[in-house]
Amino acid sequence: MANLKEIRNRISSIGSTMQITSAMKMVSAAKLKKAQNAIVQMRPYANKLTELLQNLSATLEPEDGGAFTQQKEVQKVLIVAITSNRGLCGGFNAAITKQIKTIIESRYAGKDVSIMSIGKKGNDLLAKTHKIYANHSAVYDDLTFDNVAMIAEDLMEQFLNGSFDRIELVYNKFKNAATQILTEEQLLPIVPPQREGNLTVDYIFEPSKNEIVKGLIPKSIKTQLYKAIRDSFAAEHGARMTAMHKATDNAKEIRDEL
Repeated sequence: MANLKEIRNRISSIGSTMQITSAMKMVSAAKLKKAQNAIVQMRPYANKLTELLQNLSATLEPEDGGAFTQQKEVQKVLIVAITSNRGLCGGFNAAITKQIKTIIESRYAGKDVSIMSIGKKGNDLLAKTHKIYANHSAVYDDLTFDNVAMIAEDLMEQFLNGSFDRIELVYNKFKNAATQILTEEQLLPIVPPQREGNLTVDYIFEPSKNEIVKGLIPKSIKTQLYKAIRDSFAAEHGARMTAMHKATDNAKEIRDEL
């Protein structure tokens, strides 16, 4: 049976842990507010731009930019794993790596699958068992549209030159501080629009279709990737805030028992 001195030391140690977890919760709560505002403001624009591109892509010819819409026989796949650089956020990163392994084993069994990791935690876990094409974890040091656009440009170039037949994103979508939605999105080729009956969208192009498409397709792909990373960034802080809140409650319960 533990003596009083050992119990006092444990109480003191748990009290110190509570201070750390409580502080981390408050830091994540402050960062979450800023990250949440950024993704909530951006999401309607990104979704509308993607919808517009999908509708427009149905009318494209290969010479108009249809190379990005061309559905190829899938042999070489790139999965972009968007995780976090830091831990202590519950099952946030484990959910992504587990889902990617499931996708590879079921949907792309026998295919040549590579991973692009955005986030150190995902890179560390996936590099042990899968081929890593690139690691862009440093993007979180300065998360701007321009920095993400450079990653998107590389992805577009690799798709056009035939290095990959399909590029998919796997990330946690932010819903609220306590809820993250595991999301899969096809980045390239562009997903054709869902039609209801014979409904079609007719556009009047001004300036020419070629000029619009050359600007719209790259911008839409860059925006889609930026939105996914922003979503994941907000979801990460929500997951960490929730995890630290639970850790503080658990520590308090143990301290009270002692």
